[in-house]
Amino acid sequence: MSKPLKPATTLLRAGRPHNGWINTPVTRASTYVFDTVQAWRDTREQRETQRLVSYGARGTESTHALEDALIALEGGDRAQLYPTGQAAIVTVLLAYLKPGDHVLMTDAVYEPVRRFCSEHLSRLGIEYEYYLPDGSDLAARIRPQTRMIYAECPGSLVYEMMDLPAVAELAHRHDCILAVDNTWGAGLLYRPLELGADLSVIAATKYLGGHADVMMGAVVCKAGVWPALQRASIDFGQTVGADDAYLVLRGIRSLAPRLRQHQDNALRVAAWLQQQAEVAAVLCPALPGDPNHALWLRDCHGTNGLLSVEFAAGISPAATERMVDALALFGLGASWGGFESLVVPANMLRARTLTDWSGRGAILRLHIGLEDPEDLIADLAQGLQHLQD
Repeated sequence: MSKPLKPATTLLRAGRPHNGWINTPVTRASTYVFDTVQAWRDTREQRETQRLVSYGARGTESTHALEDALIALEGGDRAQLYPTGQAAIVTVLLAYLKPGDHVLMTDAVYEPVRRFCSEHLSRLGIEYEYYLPDGSDLAARIRPQTRMIYAECPGSLVYEMMDLPAVAELAHRHDCILAVDNTWGAGLLYRPLELGADLSVIAATKYLGGHADVMMGAVVCKAGVWPALQRASIDFGQTVGADDAYLVLRGIRSLAPRLRQHQDNALRVAAWLQQQAEVAAVLCPALPGDPNHALWLRDCHGTNGLLSVEFAAGISPAATERMVDALALFGLGASWGGFESLVVPANMLRARTLTDWSGRGAILRLHIGLEDPEDLIADLAQGLQHLQD
């Protein structure tokens, strides 16, 4: 076919073997044996620039298949797999930063990264500084020693967006790498590499796996930044098992229809929540009244199951916790992206450094799963009754 395939079609074929099998067989392996010393020596030399089978930690047919699928999904040149999303983020930071360097970190970053910065980047002599989630103060914060801008778009918990093409132009004008956490977009809803980023980081634990049964992180990058990431990943011993790679690859096959259903359910629940007197705001960039809606319309290709609810003034965090305890269909869990609905209280005073949330209402983050939305609405309705003291 000469006409490019649509993303949903591509995902059904990306990373598939050409040996008759629809699914790539699981290759559980550590040691690879060679026929001759020369073949062993040649492979060890060539694998620095080519993806070759040589040792289990360097990849197998199972991990290579998933990498190929992620490259097709994100539109990159190379991909690397990690045991968790946090491991992927940490490796990205350490691959490109050295003592004396300065990194600009979004104030909307995934919370465990904040602790890594304070406890480890500072210990290594790498200076970090937060910038506003919309990127409006980035130009004023760039220094001669700034080597990376790290973004998360939309941001964790309340889904702030930035003008990523403008940030990419700024970063590259100052010879900075732009890395973007794309877990929210999962490659289908948001495509940072097309918008100018150098690296896209995804917690494959979430929508890519899709079934709450696997842990994994991934980075897809452009060719120019690949060598440093490859070297750091090898030196830090970052690899994943064949069974986990198989699970994520299987999850990717249904990513498009799952995300459409998450979106439909989430928007129905959001519309209902917006009508409730106890709710001050529903935070989701796909909603027309959201302050990030214009950028979402321009840069995104849909939304997912994530919503955050800001409650009206006077409703205490303790009251919202009573509501959480009363919910029957929403599990209390920190992850998201699986088939099930989840809820977790969000402490925005702890999660932000620059943005002042002191005068705002209590926040609950919801992940709207694949249950019937009418059942979820009924559960939320009975949960709201527990807000009263």
